Amino acid sequence: MKRSRDGSIIGRREFLKRGVLAGVGVSILPLAGVASASVEAAAHVRRYSTLGRTGLKISDISFGASRLTAGKEDLVRHAFDCGINYFDSADTYTDGESETTIGNALKGKRDKVFLTSKTMARADDSRGSMMTALETSLRRLQTDHIDVYFNHAVNDPARLKNPEWHEFVSQARSQGKIRFTGMSGHAGNLAECLDYAIDSGLCDVILCAHNFGQDPRFYQRFTRNFDFVAIQPELPRLMEKANRHGVGVVVMKTLMGARLNDMRPYESGGATFSQAAFRWVLSNPNVDALIVSMTSLPLIDEYLGASGARATAADDLRLLNRYASLNGDSQCRPACNECANACPYGVPIADVMRTRMYARDYGDIRLARSEYAMLSENAAACLSCDAKPCAGACPHGIATEVLLAPTHRMLA
Repeated sequence: MKRSRDGSIIGRREFLKRGVLAGVGVSILPLAGVASASVEAAAHVRRYSTLGRTGLKISDISFGASRLTAGKEDLVRHAFDCGINYFDSADTYTDGESETTIGNALKGKRDKVFLTSKTMARADDSRGSMMTALETSLRRLQTDHIDVYFNHAVNDPARLKNPEWHEFVSQARSQGKIRFTGMSGHAGNLAECLDYAIDSGLCDVILCAHNFGQDPRFYQRFTRNFDFVAIQPELPRLMEKANRHGVGVVVMKTLMGARLNDMRPYESGGATFSQAAFRWVLSNPNVDALIVSMTSLPLIDEYLGASGARATAADDLRLLNRYASLNGDSQCRPACNECANACPYGVPIADVMRTRMYARDYGDIRLARSEYAMLSENAAACLSCDAKPCAGACPHGIATEVLLAPTHRMLA
């Protein structure tokens, strides 16, 4: 707790609203040696990073294909022409259209790009089912190998410990079908899963959710010694650990819901909120690159305006602060998972809220329903629950108790 000027005690949420999110923008000073916020006329990649021990030199801002649909080859080709060489997909994205579109667009360019894909290999899945998923992705991508193959949306270390996964990886590598392996994660038990992935030596790359809204450094700039605002305190340690072990680090969910239109009235001088958010994560020396869903030619150009940055620009903190003030009370923090034990019925609250983000913030109901269908447990129990168990479970003030049942009705 902290006292306000009139002597009354205020809680953490109100303190953040008053002292961090609502007012500090006017007192932010330019950082020494910051990057320029200007956008070049011709968008292009300005930096390639070495992805850990893989040795792959990938574009610092790369193509996320979770929303890529049939007939959108022009987006992939434009990204390639701008210098993007890392294309991230999964076997479930847009019911396979994502991989097929990438395969069509990059035909004849395979030696100039790095392709990734993912499959959700569970703790009891067989190596045969994993190989079937891989071979399906290879056909869609029109290639004989995938550069990095991920175990997708891992929220339980048992999925990585599955001996069938290890046997599959060994077999696929020996057959030349995959070069490197990794895990992706953005919800429950992320720290535990990443610790195992790194310590086991079996993951060459990790792909995790990371944005300014869950980075303790963002709030510490304004709260100084108040450590209670650390949102995801384990993540900096894990990324540094990965870097130390030679594990490549790619981050996603960098736009904290990507409500870009909310920010247009506050952008000026060619600098945009998306670029500010990208510069924030790319300023972390333990981040090799980020992926972002690229859904239009203008957005690709806008995003690449932040390529090459290794520091925040003078106006970035104002934009990030504004976005946090507009969306902080409604945006679930990926991998926070403080609500994990609140539901007696085992509803994975963080995962359900993530799928809600796809529908509400991204406006992509197809992706939301696809991801929701993959959850081992959903929010069906919330339909008959009085909502008391999870009321107040979110430390960031998100009213999950009133959002879960409507999310199930929307996505089930």
